[in-house]
This record gives sequence, structure tokens and C-alpha cells, in this order.
Amino acid sequence: MQESLSAEYEFLRHTEDAGELSARCHTPLPDASDAAAFSRATALLEAVAGNMHTPEADRVFLAETMPYPNILVKLSTDPAVSVREAVAANTSSKDWLVGRLTKDDEESVRAKALMNPVTTWRMRMEGAEDPRTEVRVLQYLAGLGAEEGSKAPRVLAAMVRRAVAENPQTDEQTLRALAEDAVPDVAHAAAAALDRRV
Repeated sequence: MQESLSAEYEFLRHTEDAGELSARCHTPLPDASDAAAFSRATALLEAVAGNMHTPEADRVFLAETMPYPNILVKLSTDPAVSVREAVAANTSSKDWLVGRLTKDDEESVRAKALMNPVTTWRMRMEGAEDPRTEVRVLQYLAGLGAEEGSKAPRVLAAMVRRAVAENPQTDEQTLRALAEDAVPDVAHAAAAALDRRV
């Protein structure tokens, strides 16, 4: 007879058997057409994801490969930066979860979240304004919607580029590129920022 879900969940949440936990991370999930078995398996993986005896490499693996919100939410608060980075970079993560990680204490986690295509424009805007945002992320944000044939919403992308132009951390090369932007507001903001640095 199969052990009850709650008993197995509690076992996996508290066991210190790293081998068992690691094996669970790499056990293929049942076919989604078997809804009951699939739901049970993903619930148990949530317990594995939240157990700190699960090896960090396996928690990173789950964070990189899982599309299931219950598992990713658990991993998004993991104490290991590498695990949170993997959730932040996972394009199957929900936009609200990636958005939460754009506020993480660790710069590397915020960077992965801001560069994730599922991040909302509001979060990109906040990242573009944040003086803690590192240069490579600002360079990425400065290119959004600027390329020919971009499907990015023009107004929102231009607002993000303008915010990058006004961010004191933006490097001179990026400002020079933004000073040539096709949107006058962006170009003027970048030119003004360059003038202030003379």
C-alpha cells in the first residue's frame, strides 16, 4: 500500500539522507495525463526542494529545470545564492516570482532576474533606476526595444532606456549609445548625463 502523501512529504522534508534526496531530484516525473500521480510527485519534490540536506547541486538542478511554481517558490528563498540565481534565470518561472527576485539582497540574483525575459516591464524599470544595478545589467536594459524589428512595447522599452540613461552607475559607452537613441527623450537624458560627467 502506498504511503500517505502527508507522511511521505514529512519524511522527505526532514530526512538527512542526501542520497535518497538526490535520487528523488532526478527521478522522472509521471506523465501529466495521470493527474493524481503527477500532482503527488510534484508535491513531494517541493518537500525535497525545501530540505537543506538535499545537495546544493541538486537544488540548483531543480531550480534550473522545474517549471512548477510550488517547487520554484520554495527554492526562491533558498539560503544558497546559486539556487536563487537558478530560479531567477529560469524562463519557466512566473513573472511575479522573478519580480520578487529582482529585490534579492544578492546582486547576482537581482541581475539574473532582471535579465530574464519573463521579467515585467515594471520590474525592469525599477532595476534601471536602482543605483545598485551593475553595469552589465544596465547595458542589457539599455538595449531593450532599441534593435530593429523588436517586439518590445515601444513606450515601455523607451522608459526603461531613459531610466538607464539617468542611472549614475551607467557606463560612458552605454550613455554614448543611448545619446544616439531614436527616441528623443532617451537621447536627451543620455546627453545630459554625459554633460554632467565632463
